[in-house]
Amino acid sequence: MAVSLQKGQKVDLTKTNPGLSKIVVGLGWDTNKYDGGSDFDLDAAAFLCGASGKVNGDEDFVFYNNLKHASGSVEHLGDNLTGEGEGDDEQIKIDLSKVPANVDKIDFTVTIHEADTRNQNFGQVSNAYIRIFDEANNTELIRYDLGEDFSIETAVVVGELYRHGSEWKFNAIGSGFQGGLAALGRNFGVNV
Repeated sequence: MAVSLQKGQKVDLTKTNPGLSKIVVGLGWDTNKYDGGSDFDLDAAAFLCGASGKVNGDEDFVFYNNLKHASGSVEHLGDNLTGEGEGDDEQIKIDLSKVPANVDKIDFTVTIHEADTRNQNFGQVSNAYIRIFDEANNTELIRYDLGEDFSIETAVVVGELYRHGSEWKFNAIGSGFQGGLAALGRNFGVNV
């Protein structure tokens, strides 16, 4: 049974699941019907950050144009342009055993592609969630449903995996940003 989290809640991942190393982070969403004329294209991304809370280099930003981290620890499974259908819209595979020692946390974000041009924001998105499941047996371990109503934000830091001693924990963040992917990138120290 998956642990269902509230905003700001932290939970053990590896301590309660000994031997866990290969996980998949699934992100999903629905878009509300509106008359904007443009389709929604939401994009998931991962920022591998050091102790400073910033990436160690631009290569530590895994997204639709950089699908796999050089260490092999984080792999984006591809861009879903529509978000149609049931289940996860985008997934990111993580091998915790391969995460470089200089990475203290991995932040997961969702942004709306060309949000300003298309006059779109997270107020028009519903049923957004992040979940983590064991790649070996597809058992869902953690789920965080973003119940918050973001009205003007075009990017959201959904949650983060972080080291706690030799273990990994998950923090449900749910923090909105204006300025889309560029603003998020600057926040995490990526050259945009």
